Amino acid sequence: MQPFTLPEFYMPHPARLNPNLERARVHTRAWAREMDMIDVPQEGVAVWDADDLESHDYALLCAYTHPDADGDMLDLITDWYVWVFYFDDHFVELYKRNPDLARAKAYLDRLPLFMPVDGAIVDEPTNPVEKGLADLWTRTVGSHSLDWRERFAYNTKHLLDESMWELANIDEGRLSNPIEYVEMRRKVGGAPWSANLIEHAHHIELPAVIAEQRPLQVLRDTFSDGVHLRNDLFSYEREVLDEGELSNGVLVFEKFLDIPTQEAAERVNDLLTSRLHQFEHTAVTEVPALLEENLIDPAGRVAVLLYVKGLQDWQSGGHEWHMRSSRYMNSDVRDTPVLGGPAGLGTSAARMFTSLVSTMPQRARAFTRQPVREVTVERAEIYMPFEVTLSPHLDQCRRDTVEWGRAMGFFGEVPGLWHEEKLKDYDFPLCSAGLDPDATLAELNLSAAWLTWGTYADDYYPVVFGRTANMPAGRSQTQRLKDCMPTDGSTFPVPVNSMERGLIDLWRRTAGPMTREQRQRFRWTVEVMLDSWVWELKNQHENRVPDPIDYIEMRRRTFGSDLTMSLSRFSHGSAVPPEIYQHRTIRNMENSAADQAAMLNDIFSFRKEIQFEGELHNAVLVVRTFLDCDDERAMTVVGDLVNARMRQFEHTVNVELPVLFEEFALSPEARAVLTRYADELKDWLAGVLNWHEGTHRYELADLLRHNGHAAVPLGTSAMRLRQPV
Repeated sequence: MQPFTLPEFYMPHPARLNPNLERARVHTRAWAREMDMIDVPQEGVAVWDADDLESHDYALLCAYTHPDADGDMLDLITDWYVWVFYFDDHFVELYKRNPDLARAKAYLDRLPLFMPVDGAIVDEPTNPVEKGLADLWTRTVGSHSLDWRERFAYNTKHLLDESMWELANIDEGRLSNPIEYVEMRRKVGGAPWSANLIEHAHHIELPAVIAEQRPLQVLRDTFSDGVHLRNDLFSYEREVLDEGELSNGVLVFEKFLDIPTQEAAERVNDLLTSRLHQFEHTAVTEVPALLEENLIDPAGRVAVLLYVKGLQDWQSGGHEWHMRSSRYMNSDVRDTPVLGGPAGLGTSAARMFTSLVSTMPQRARAFTRQPVREVTVERAEIYMPFEVTLSPHLDQCRRDTVEWGRAMGFFGEVPGLWHEEKLKDYDFPLCSAGLDPDATLAELNLSAAWLTWGTYADDYYPVVFGRTANMPAGRSQTQRLKDCMPTDGSTFPVPVNSMERGLIDLWRRTAGPMTREQRQRFRWTVEVMLDSWVWELKNQHENRVPDPIDYIEMRRRTFGSDLTMSLSRFSHGSAVPPEIYQHRTIRNMENSAADQAAMLNDIFSFRKEIQFEGELHNAVLVVRTFLDCDDERAMTVVGDLVNARMRQFEHTVNVELPVLFEEFALSPEARAVLTRYADELKDWLAGVLNWHEGTHRYELADLLRHNGHAAVPLGTSAMRLRQPV
C-alpha cells in the first residue's frame, strides 16, 4: 500500500519527447560502465547494477526535459543526470544509512578538484563520482564564459556540499521547519544546477547584467521549488520509509502542521502549484520590464526566452518521467487514462485542461481578497528566550528623535500620514535602546533616525504611489532615493521631500566614515529595501496577495534585513574570512533571525494592516489565502513559524556555530567576532519584541486615536527594523 494517493498536479505545459531517446540510452549504458558505476562495489557496497540503471531510465528523463537537444547534446545531458543520481545514491549508501560526518566531509571536499573554474584538472579520480565529474566537466565548460562557469561551479558545489546538512539532520534526528526546508532543498536538490544545464543545452548564456536580478532569481527559485516539491511527493515512500530520510517536504508539512500524510501531500501540491503560478506571473509581468530597463540586446532577449522555455520543458518533462521511473512511487498514476481517453506516452496535453480548471480557485484567491475588514483574532504567543536590556540614553534619544523628525519635515507633508504625536507614540528610540543597549547617545540617535526614516518612507509609498496606481512615479522616486547615496563623495541632489532630506542626512552620518568599498556594499543593502517597496506597490496595483515563499523571501528585504546585517558586519574588521559569511551556518543564523522578527511584526500589525489599511503584505493574510482557512488558523500557523525560526536560530548558534569554528579552524579572534555577532542578534530579537509590546502603534485604542473611529485605508505599517552602527 502506498502511504498516500498522489494528488492532481498542475501541468500548464505539455511534455514533449526528444527523438534521440534510444541513442541516449545506448550511449549512457556504455558511459556509466566506463565510469565504474555499474556492478563495481564501493567500499564493499553495491550502489547500482545494470537493472537499476535500466529501470530508472535517466535517458527518458533527459529526453523529456530537453526535447529539442540534438543527439550529442542529449548524450551529454543524460550523462550529467546519471552522474548526479549516482552521486545521490552513492552518498546515501556510504554515508547516510550509517551517518559518518567526518568521512562524508572528506569525500565532498575532494570534488571541487574536478571542476576548476579556470585551468585543467590535475588530480586523479579515486571513485566513480570523481571520475564521472572530471569527464563531464571537461566535456562541458570549455564553450562558456567565466561568468557561466562560476555560476555552474557554485551551483554544483552547493548540490554536493549541502548533502552535509541533510546528513547532520539525520545524525541528530532533526526535522527542519518549512522555511528552512525550502531554502536548503534548493541547494541540495540540484535544480539551480539543472537550470545551468538548460543554458548549455540551448547554447545560450543569460546576460550577466541581469542574471542575478530578482526576476531571473525568481524564475530559478520557482523552477527549483517546483522540481523539488514534485520529487518529494513521488519519492516519499522511498526516501522516508526506506532510507530514513528527513529531507522531504511531505514529511516536513506532516509534522509541522500536525496533519495526516495524505493532507500533507495535498498541501505540498498546493505549494507546488503556487510556485508554478509565481513562475508564470514573473515571466509575464516582470521579465519584459527587466529586459527593457537594462537595454538587453536582441541576442540576450532570445537567450532569456529560450531559458524560460527550457525551464517550462523541464518542469513538464520531469513530471512525465516521475510517473514512469521505477525509482518513484507512481503505481496509482502511471498510464491512468485522462477523462476516459488514451493513456501512456504522449497524453500529457490531455491533462492540461483538468489541471488548469482544478487549480483556478487557488489562483483566483490571490487576486480577490477583501480590502478592509474587521479583525478580532487574538495574537499568537511568541517564544522569546533572550532578555532585553535598555540603553540609559533612551529618554534623551526620544527627545532628539522627535526634533530630528521635525527638522526633516515628516509632519504634515502628506495630510493625515504623520504628525508629531504619532512619532512620539511609535517610540522608535525604545526599539533602538533594546537593539543596542551599549550604544553611545550618538549611535542610538542614528539608529532611531534610521527606524524613523524607514517607517515613514514605507508608510509614504502605498499612500502616495499605491492609491494612485502610479508605478512610474514610484519608480522615479526610488531612483531619486538611490541618487541620495553617492559612494564616491560626489555632491548630493537637492532634496524635494522629507524622504530625500532624511536619507541624505542619514547617508552622510552613516556612510561618511566608511571606505568606498563599504559604502558600495551598504548602498546595495538600502537599494534592496527600496526595490522591495516597489515590489509591494506592484502587488498593490494588481490586488495580488503574494505567493507564500516569495513573500517570506521578499519580507526580509522590505524589513531591511540586509541593511541590519551589513551594519553589524562592518564592525567585525577582517578577522572573519569573507567566505564564512556565505556559509549556510551564518546565513541560517541571519535568515532565521530576520524571519522571526519580520513575521512577529506581521502578527502585531495584523489588525492595523487588514482592518485599517487594506494591506496585502502580511504573513497572516498570506497564509490564510494559501491555506484557504480562517484568521485563527492562519494566526496559529504564523505563530508556529515565528517560534520555529527562533528555535532554529538557537540551534544554529548553540550547535552549528561551534561546528563551523572547528570545521574551518577559525582563529580565536574570528570565533570571538562571530560569537559577538550572535549575541548582537539576540539583543536585536529581544529588542524587537520589547518594542512591539511597548509601542503605541498596534493596539486598537491607538489605531482609533491615530486614524479616527472608522476603519478606513491609511497606508501600510510593515515596520522596518535596522541595526544601529
